[in-house]
Amino acid sequence: MSWALISGALWALASAGVAMLPMRRQYVPGVILLVAAPVLILWIGASHGWTIAVLCLLGFLSMFRNPLRYFWRRALGKATPPHD
Repeated sequence: MSWALISGALWALASAGVAMLPMRRQYVPGVILLVAAPVLILWIGASHGWTIAVLCLLGFLSMFRNPLRYFWRRALGKATPPHD
């Protein structure tokens, strides 16, 4: 297994671990994982091809759908739901 895939697996485990934290403790590690994901997906794509990169992108979008939806709505200037 390549270092890119090992890093991707560790990223997925870290994301699952962060999701189990209380909401107020998720922000900093969540943002770090959110920023690191595109770099990691590009690295995996360069190592294993675009089909694997697309699968990784779909997994990333599935795991971070709510934060990405929030940032998308803010970028468009639409109202965002209040936080709990």
